[in-house]
Amino acid sequence: MDTSIQPSAEKLTISKWVHAAITEISCQERGTMLAPSSTLMPEQGWQTTGAKGSLQNLKRFNSQDFNNLRTLCLSRGLLFEDDTFPAHISSIGPNLLPEDKLRRIQWRRPTELQRNPHLIMDGVSRFDIMQGEIGDCWMLAALGSLTLRKQFLENVLPKDQGFQDDYAGIFHFRFWQYGDWVDVVIDDRLPILNGRYLSVHPRTSNEFWPSLLEKAYAKLRGSYQNLNGGYLSDALVDLTGGVQVQFSLKDPPPDLEEILKAADKSRCLMGCSTPGHPKRNIELRNGIVQGHAYTITGAVKIRYKNVWKHIIRIWNPWGHGEWKGPWSDDSPQWDHVEPKYREALLRNKDDGEFWMSCENFQEQFSWLYICNNTPTFLDFGDQHCTTWSLEKHVNLWSPDPATRRNYYSSGAVSTNPRYFFKVPDYDPQTYNVVISLMQKHPEHTQDAKNLKIGFFITMENSKVLKQVFSPIRDVTNYFILSPGTYAVVPATTEDQEFEFLLRIFIKNRDYKENSSSPTSPVLPMDALTLNQDSSYKALFLRYAMQGSTIDASQLQQLLNEVILQDEMTSLGGRFSFDSCRGILALMDLNSNGHLTLQEFGSLWRSLTKYMDIFRKEDRNHSGFLDVAELKSAIQTAGLATNNQLLRLLVLRYGDAAGRMGFSDFVCCMLRLETMTYAFQNLAEGGSQISMTAIEWLTLVMYT
Repeated sequence: MDTSIQPSAEKLTISKWVHAAITEISCQERGTMLAPSSTLMPEQGWQTTGAKGSLQNLKRFNSQDFNNLRTLCLSRGLLFEDDTFPAHISSIGPNLLPEDKLRRIQWRRPTELQRNPHLIMDGVSRFDIMQGEIGDCWMLAALGSLTLRKQFLENVLPKDQGFQDDYAGIFHFRFWQYGDWVDVVIDDRLPILNGRYLSVHPRTSNEFWPSLLEKAYAKLRGSYQNLNGGYLSDALVDLTGGVQVQFSLKDPPPDLEEILKAADKSRCLMGCSTPGHPKRNIELRNGIVQGHAYTITGAVKIRYKNVWKHIIRIWNPWGHGEWKGPWSDDSPQWDHVEPKYREALLRNKDDGEFWMSCENFQEQFSWLYICNNTPTFLDFGDQHCTTWSLEKHVNLWSPDPATRRNYYSSGAVSTNPRYFFKVPDYDPQTYNVVISLMQKHPEHTQDAKNLKIGFFITMENSKVLKQVFSPIRDVTNYFILSPGTYAVVPATTEDQEFEFLLRIFIKNRDYKENSSSPTSPVLPMDALTLNQDSSYKALFLRYAMQGSTIDASQLQQLLNEVILQDEMTSLGGRFSFDSCRGILALMDLNSNGHLTLQEFGSLWRSLTKYMDIFRKEDRNHSGFLDVAELKSAIQTAGLATNNQLLRLLVLRYGDAAGRMGFSDFVCCMLRLETMTYAFQNLAEGGSQISMTAIEWLTLVMYT
């Protein structure tokens, strides 16, 4: 076959005229692009500089400036020693260990423990963490969940530090405290007892991010002793600045399964805990530890014996010790799962991670904790485009100065602050209001006793509609409220004043970017839908980290975390890095290895179209297209094909059974559609092409 092409002026190689054709078609289809030197500005509502306490303008814990201190140490050739959290018993705490053990503690830097220490090796993973002598499973369970959510992890773990460049024995980490992001500086001296880490220790001997982050959190809370027992809910909020809700598994809400699915799809942090005393861990015969906190790392619906089964993946911060019942690593249930799914889901190692059924989960665990920057885990069942708006208030609650009455008195309710909010139209089947009240402990008293705090919700006539009280730091609850005006009244049962942070989240329908709503709009970062064309902008900015482009790695993360939320589309496997490089090459008009917002918008619309076609043609809901279904899908997209081309497409993009999952279908269709347009563009432009469209496609789709 003669595949030469003779344009009017010169002979082009295949790669050159394919690239030229693609570029011309793409420019015509998508409009004028930004010039290479142009800068894409963040959309309205995104801030590049922020108020004090924002991520762009951090508060400095103990007034310590990381950059200034490191520069000073480097200029003097010294290793940093933190006199605000010294290598001393006072940083451990007087009651964590017996006095003789406290005296034997030694402090060592990673450079003294390992020849070639690193802060991070091969990325950050929950499997890097192994709990030490301190009973801080509650914090490590939250940290394990954090490693799965890059959008939160990068807020906590800055990249401007390490043991290779500009090492001066100083590190810093960020935590959210009572409405503000705080930068905590530490030196890298770690407590060692009898040659073993007192704190969390890394699974890889020369990787130190878990130990150093834990030390920074201990400093924030006053001492290592103050990590010995705590609330998983507190740690989730401190690591994210989000809102958390606790669900009792002994009296679960009827829609618990829907809440779990919505939480997993919207990339929430999740954890759970078992009943029992947290300082007396007892490991049961079935492998579950009593009085212990765990991380929830996944929730899927899997095909098992011709029925769908919901299973949950859980991780133990000990780094070992697993469930031994149904769906555990060696259980016979996995023998009835299709091999490709078993291989994708099952990690048969003693690493502390295991699967169990939803039924066993509710039997073995007592509490479920879910956290995100907005309450996306309550968005299930809502058929409308919704977002959550947020109001924040910081104030002081005081007992009635005359009577010192507690919260039950009408005087206490009437004399203290109340905060009004308006509920718009609502769906009576979905939760639409979340209220979070956090008591602020005085500085340097993180171990202070929690007051029993809570709030009333009153109507305009001052009638008390609901009240919630509990002796914990953060009292949060969710409600279904009909349209109207309400007031929240913070209070406590005790005759003691306290400073508080009150946050009111309200669900809004049909969010508009230029809304004049009186509440501050929270960008829809975790409630995006494929049929919402405007949502791709916020999505792009999130994964671009507010930059102007995304690369192949960011595109891969986006596609796997957002597009594959759908159960059916996720069955066919994830988007590989190579496939994302291929997608990027097709959509990248400037040939610079990145996608701009406008280029990504074109890709997003194609993804929406392909998902609709895939769902329609996958008639048996298997998550795959066979050859006949693929042919129909191509024809539905308005493209030409024949049996030879189909065989080549299946050979290149299909699995061993000749089926094509959604991720491969997207790669196939993007290339097929782009090359079809390229052929049409060349033919219409007067180029002499000595082959048919099908012959052309057969050539370029397999090269």
